[in-house]
Amino acid sequence: MKRKFIIDTDTASDDAVALIMAMNYPDVEVEAFTLVAGNVSLEQGVQNAMFTIELCKKEIPVYAGIGKPMLRSLETAEHVHGKDGMGDIGLLLSGYIPEKEHAVSILVQKINEHPGEISLICLAPLTNIATALLIDPSIASKVKECVIMGGIGEGRGNVTPIAEYNFWADPEAAKIVFESGMPIKMVGWDISRTYAVFDKTDAEKIKDIGTSLANFTVDIQKKCDEYARNNSRIKGFDLPDPIAMAVALDSDVATVVKDAYVRILTNDDYSRGQSAMDYTGATGMPPNAQVVLEADRERFLEILYQALGK
Repeated sequence: MKRKFIIDTDTASDDAVALIMAMNYPDVEVEAFTLVAGNVSLEQGVQNAMFTIELCKKEIPVYAGIGKPMLRSLETAEHVHGKDGMGDIGLLLSGYIPEKEHAVSILVQKINEHPGEISLICLAPLTNIATALLIDPSIASKVKECVIMGGIGEGRGNVTPIAEYNFWADPEAAKIVFESGMPIKMVGWDISRTYAVFDKTDAEKIKDIGTSLANFTVDIQKKCDEYARNNSRIKGFDLPDPIAMAVALDSDVATVVKDAYVRILTNDDYSRGQSAMDYTGATGMPPNAQVVLEADRERFLEILYQALGK
């Protein structure tokens, strides 16, 4: 029996690769893609997701969700991913029409219909998920697992010195999710920065796979690659959502995982969206997440290459 995934995404260049990995993994059935504003506007994210699904020759429903953070204005990451979120390489990212139902309603409905069966994979600001939890808190105990790309397990941030974009974009939503009791596995930006960076040689290895999906994967990183070299000061584009997806697809990708009490800060300074980590019990609070601290790059690449070889 295939595992059931619902993937919540603000589809831009790294999300698109993660979506491909899930759609092409043999024992996974993607029940739905739920879209939220983040990297790009909600409307653009819907177009990008549906373009990627069509590229994979799949038919998976896409549901549009919430178009701004819970309490804050939307601040996209178009300066990282391009104005269209997909590298500004001239793709025709328009004309797609999502399902009529709202993403939040679908999250609540499907989790209740399949208690203990849904793996919720969160690749975006957590606005949709938090809103679903406010509507029906019981879904927290009904998901099989909740794998979240966000925060920082160790090290520095990518928006401020101590905050990662997804949590920074909607810290109030992240706080609700981490305090909900969901069985969370957190894959922070530190994992991507350490295990999922692709320099020019690595990018050529992907292109050598020789498929349209492989070329697409590299081509849409154009703006990310520029940003990585000039701003993040890493040797090439990194793929945070794909390595988080790899952890969801194969738990062995995560080689060191620690329980922690994770508190999301909602301040308005550098600590906005910071994932404050307590691994030792200093706060006296019980752990509310498993945090991935080390990963197997070779297994990640194996999953990635297999997906792109389709």
